Amino acid sequence: MARTNPTLRQRRLGAELRRMREQAGFGGSQLGRAVGMNPAQVTQMEAGKIGISVERLHTIAATCMCVNEPLIAALADIITNRGKSSWWEEYRDALATDFLEVAELESGAERLTTYSTSLVPGLLQTGAYANALFAQTYPPLPHHEIDLRTAFRMQRQRVVRSGATPYTAFVHQAALHMQFGGPRVLTEQLKALDIDSEHQNISVRVVPFSAGVVPSPSENFTYAEGPITELDSAEMDTGHGIRLFDAPAHLARFRALIAQMDSTALSEEASREMIRSVKKEMEREHD
Repeated sequence: MARTNPTLRQRRLGAELRRMREQAGFGGSQLGRAVGMNPAQVTQMEAGKIGISVERLHTIAATCMCVNEPLIAALADIITNRGKSSWWEEYRDALATDFLEVAELESGAERLTTYSTSLVPGLLQTGAYANALFAQTYPPLPHHEIDLRTAFRMQRQRVVRSGATPYTAFVHQAALHMQFGGPRVLTEQLKALDIDSEHQNISVRVVPFSAGVVPSPSENFTYAEGPITELDSAEMDTGHGIRLFDAPAHLARFRALIAQMDSTALSEEASREMIRSVKKEMEREHD
């Protein structure tokens, strides 16, 4: 039976199989005839709506003349790990799919990089800061929804706080001054950000005003490195939800943006000094 709501990993498997077919110059019907599938099954497979066995993956790869063994092995791993429960599944009937897919993207990453222009990135937010952000949503959310979203965000943070996933956060200087929830909430958030920046697997880099806006004021994004470069992914926050990117050209652009920020952002130590300076300024003004 076809899946109604394939997961992010299931859709990514299908997308890579589609790319494999297209690079071989096959249409869906051609591939289907060669591997014993009808055209509808090929379409559903590439949409992530039906699964395939590791054996069929190898048959498709051979038919499409794919010799990228690391890619085939990584796709086989996706197939082998299907059906395993994940913590975010308990929220499936309570939160929008966008929330779950961000958690799935982060949890499957080998390394994470984020860029945020006007707020501290979600993976480093305090509970009070996150709660204040959700409370400013318009139209207003009911209190139980605000609490649910905050709890979910705090659980997402385990992926980097555990030390299992190296994380680099590029934070624009403007975000250090935005008072979501008021000065006390911001002061505590800056204190927490300072502490997190000392974490062995967390790197906080401030992009100063002097660097301009990189890449643009609306492009807050997460770049998730996969087990191989071909399986990297990117997610961008928009006013209408998240957008996911896995096309090679899009991923190349995000990697170029990250390289640009790496060259313009302050060092880790200089970033900590700026965070501490803004925190002290807040304390002086509001004591």
